[in-house]
Amino acid sequence: MNLKGRSFLKLKDFTPEEIMYLIELSADLKAKKKKGVAHDVLKGKNIALIFEKTSTRTRCSFEVAAHDLGMHVTYLDPSGSQIGKKESIADTARVLGRMFDGIEYRGFGQEIVEELAQYAGVPVWNGLTNEYHPTQMIADMLTIQEKFGRLQGIKFVYMGDARYNMGNSLMVACAKLGMDFVACTSRHYFPDQSLVDYCREVAKETGAAITLTEDVQEGTKDADVVYTDVWVSMGEPDEMWASRIEELMPYQVNKKVMENAKDTAIFMHCLPAFHDLETAIGRQIHEKFGLTEMEVTDEVFESSQSVVFDEAENRMHSIKAIMYATL
Repeated sequence: MNLKGRSFLKLKDFTPEEIMYLIELSADLKAKKKKGVAHDVLKGKNIALIFEKTSTRTRCSFEVAAHDLGMHVTYLDPSGSQIGKKESIADTARVLGRMFDGIEYRGFGQEIVEELAQYAGVPVWNGLTNEYHPTQMIADMLTIQEKFGRLQGIKFVYMGDARYNMGNSLMVACAKLGMDFVACTSRHYFPDQSLVDYCREVAKETGAAITLTEDVQEGTKDADVVYTDVWVSMGEPDEMWASRIEELMPYQVNKKVMENAKDTAIFMHCLPAFHDLETAIGRQIHEKFGLTEMEVTDEVFESSQSVVFDEAENRMHSIKAIMYATL
């Protein structure tokens, strides 16, 4: 499998075989790291990390992965880059592409990372846009593979707001890998119909299934994986909380939901999660709405079924695999 020189912008660009290769490569590199086997095979290479939206896991994953591979990293925070402000995206891409061997972008519209890739001349990796979060997908699928020993036929249920990067990306990943994807939420939060149609066409070839339902009991029945994310995304105004809470609270992941899933079911979340009052935002929500938990209860988050920290660790291994394969 040769992915050298390819950008990693969304899973729609990759075949099921290519995606499985990245998952397997992630597992291999993870095993090497656990055994202390050096794999600094990209010595002398340099990468740039452009973060228009900050992140703990994505930044740390890219930096540690790059260092393990022997690379040097330049981090550009929201104030450290003139991209789209004083300098066009195309010009930025052509400058950075002359200096760096690869570029990561985490920020806003998908069109930005696509334009970077068009002009950079080096691999560009999508660390998150409004529409897609592909690096998270490789980590998530690696985690499921580790827990169940397979991906084909897994019933995967996503609860909450399925209209943006996480809902979109998970639906595409499940379609490509022959999994049964269920968006269990209010119909106002279903994924875009054109993407649903695309995934259903893919599913015909892979044996996957795509289901949209507002029925929690039916949607989560016999689920292997129950997944959720925060209800208000980065950059959205605080005023969104009231309407989101009212519409999405019926789709909170709680003990009743997990009991309706299989006994062997796991809970996943891409983090950060508002499951207690240990964050400033969590306390603000409590003061405004009287809630101590949001998209997932603390009981589920801290349970033995929760694999959120395995999943978070796997971000680093999967991002390492993506950089290794494309460089």
